[in-house]
Amino acid sequence: MEPQNELRNLLPRAIIALAAVLALSPVTWAQTTASQGAPSPSMPSQQAGEARSPWKYYPKDRAVGTGGPAPKRDLSGTWAGPLSGSGVPSFAEQPAPPLTPLGKQMFDANKPIGKYSPAGTNDPTVRSCDPFGVPRNSIDEIRGLSIGTMPNRILLAIQFQDVWREIWMDGRALPTSVGGSQKGALDPRYNGYSTGHWEDDSTLVVDTTGLDDRTWVTKNGYPHSINAHVQERFTRVDHNDLKVTVMIDDPTIYTKPFMVGTAYYRWIPNQEMDEKLCLPSEVIEYLKSMGDPAGSDPNAGKAPGR
Repeated sequence: MEPQNELRNLLPRAIIALAAVLALSPVTWAQTTASQGAPSPSMPSQQAGEARSPWKYYPKDRAVGTGGPAPKRDLSGTWAGPLSGSGVPSFAEQPAPPLTPLGKQMFDANKPIGKYSPAGTNDPTVRSCDPFGVPRNSIDEIRGLSIGTMPNRILLAIQFQDVWREIWMDGRALPTSVGGSQKGALDPRYNGYSTGHWEDDSTLVVDTTGLDDRTWVTKNGYPHSINAHVQERFTRVDHNDLKVTVMIDDPTIYTKPFMVGTAYYRWIPNQEMDEKLCLPSEVIEYLKSMGDPAGSDPNAGKAPGR
């Protein structure tokens, strides 16, 4: 099939896929799942004799075993999360602590898709492809992740929405008074401002603040303030296994710090990953043709403990 025809046929497939997985994924975005390249000793062939492309990601081809010990202070490479067919555990969201009065007010204003459907949700990613931001892009739609090292920073390339982040390793302090009115104050960002340091030879600790408070902590609508402090711990367990533990401290919104959860990744032997974009034009067309006409449950969110 020609690329142009494939793109023209993409929207109907995306709509059908969305209807099937609505409770699990906000919207099915552009491009079908692609695949991994040539087989290697640590990667079983998807099908004997199958012609393979070095440009594709094959989800059924997985790293075998631990791959040996992890290299010291090196997370570089391309990793597959649970939604990339890696076979790792799915992300399990941990319960949030009690909210402050302001936190409860913000939480009650958020309407997650799992309870309100596409027609009733106000999730900014579902409705208009707004970025997830930190920490949600570490725990939601966990697909591929590439990590690269530069002399003074580490770069994260996140497959879902083609997002990249900078983690500064040059010893700078996190900024203060982000979003303030004083001269020289920095603006909040979707991915905030991040610094990192090695706790030991296998764990990178990343601290982030200055987050745009329009984003959510999780897909269930938990909010955060601009001054939230998010800490991610990237631990390379062995050569083929990576885990990312996310914690948040936000006294404006929550009565105590808490762990959001842990995401797991597996090494991709040929280092290819797919493109997974959120295209506003497709989201608008889906909401117009299917999502909004379907309506939402009028009783959504009324049950105790929402």
